Amino acid sequence: MAEQHVPIDTYTTPAMRVNVKILRFNPEQDKKAHWETYPVDAQPSDRVLDLLNYIKWYVDPTLTFRRSCGHGICGSDAMLIAGRNRLACKTLLRDVVKDGGTLTVEPIRGLKVEKDLLVDMEPFFDSYRAIMPYFINESPPPAAERLQSPEQAERMAHSSNCILCASCTTSCPIFWVNGSYLGPAAIVQAHRFIFDSRDQATNQRLNIMNQNTGVWRCRTAYNCTEACPRDIPITTLIEEVKRAVMYQQS
Repeated sequence: MAEQHVPIDTYTTPAMRVNVKILRFNPEQDKKAHWETYPVDAQPSDRVLDLLNYIKWYVDPTLTFRRSCGHGICGSDAMLIAGRNRLACKTLLRDVVKDGGTLTVEPIRGLKVEKDLLVDMEPFFDSYRAIMPYFINESPPPAAERLQSPEQAERMAHSSNCILCASCTTSCPIFWVNGSYLGPAAIVQAHRFIFDSRDQATNQRLNIMNQNTGVWRCRTAYNCTEACPRDIPITTLIEEVKRAVMYQQS
């Protein structure tokens, strides 16, 4: 494929040239994944998603990846960028590569690669569904709202910020070798309801967490916390769930 050096933004002078090295895989053609490199002129403030869009739209339309909102809300464009799980829409070039350098982009690990950077998320969402990620309260609804104190709401504030991007779970070495492990994201979602003062299924979720696929698989590697694009203290939340399980058993 011929090299192209057209700036992403044709209205500004490009400040840097980047070699975007992407791990490609087409199950209809390839027996195994291989690297392909695309030279691109860009600005330091460009996002990795901008480069991927440019490559797909103007250089190689066969490139496949998942993205949606482009603003770090939907979590759909989680990838292994420069050796670390990140959201392509939130990662600026200046933070991951220097002028003239090579930027590596790979699919997140631990999930089946469907094509290029696109992985099968269904096992991840199976784990999410397993923890009953919905509000359960069988008591008659009050006349107004089910109220919480500010302190009660704060108890689950961090876990409510999860966007299910899978960055944490697919950075976990336990998940890589044991796909039955529910994983950090599912545990964070369980935390959100376990510590919701209005929910009545705490014991059911703690029982799920106490199974051999639950919290005790965690080895506190901290990869999950480092990978989270929402700065959720995941390892801390997992430890809180562990303590809740132990308290329930005592």
